[in-house]
Amino acid sequence: MLNDAALWKSVNSLTRLIVIAGPCVIESEKLCLKVAAALKRTCAQLGAVYVFKASYDKANRTSAKSFRGPGLEAGLTILSRVRETVGVPVLTDVHTEAQVTAAAQVADILQIPAFLCRQTDLITAAVQTGKIVNLKKGQFLSPQEMGQVVEKARSAGARRLMVTERGTTFGYNNLVADMRAIPILRRCGFPVIFDATHSVQLPGGGGDKSSGQREFAPVLARSALAAGANGIFVETHPRPAEALSDGPNMIPLGEMPDAIREWIKVWSVVE
Repeated sequence: MLNDAALWKSVNSLTRLIVIAGPCVIESEKLCLKVAAALKRTCAQLGAVYVFKASYDKANRTSAKSFRGPGLEAGLTILSRVRETVGVPVLTDVHTEAQVTAAAQVADILQIPAFLCRQTDLITAAVQTGKIVNLKKGQFLSPQEMGQVVEKARSAGARRLMVTERGTTFGYNNLVADMRAIPILRRCGFPVIFDATHSVQLPGGGGDKSSGQREFAPVLARSALAAGANGIFVETHPRPAEALSDGPNMIPLGEMPDAIREWIKVWSVVE
């Protein structure tokens, strides 16, 4: 597995497609190990950089009744086992400054969630761990405004950042992925990732939960790569209909090899 410095060199070199993928939320250790092993194998065969992602806590669920995950301690234990057993770098969200120190002991990349991307203290705490930080663009921000978020991170000492586009609020229960965001975000000087599955989410579209249009996720991913994205963030599950979070916009795990193969074709032509 790549160490911290080698991971950043690999990500920042932009010589291979970056694939950040896994289930939305940690449902079980068994699921995480299965998904990580399958995607590691696929990405190794196809020549992509792979990072496993999953959340120990989904703090922004539509309903208070929705499954949030195993929590910080149990979730980080599972992520640690994935990292060591499968031999892949892992990414997870942090929601408060108090979570950052613990998460940084396990995760290779700390992610600032889209809804929290303007929280200065959270960004500062994540940056000061020395870990790679993935800044997700808020659904409520223009790509240009995201430049101010990057500057916050830089002012806190950040030198290793990724910036992720995940769609913009477009009326009620809908998002739009504006491909102009990709070249605009690239001006920040860091790798730009496109979140394909959250971009097809229909927030609150299911009443007490979000809905989604997973059939468009691979299409938007190809479009983003054509526009200059350096990598794809995607949520996947062996059986999305049974997933405990974001099932309607997840790509089935069995379809991921073909999807990644197509993404690499597009990325190779552009790069």
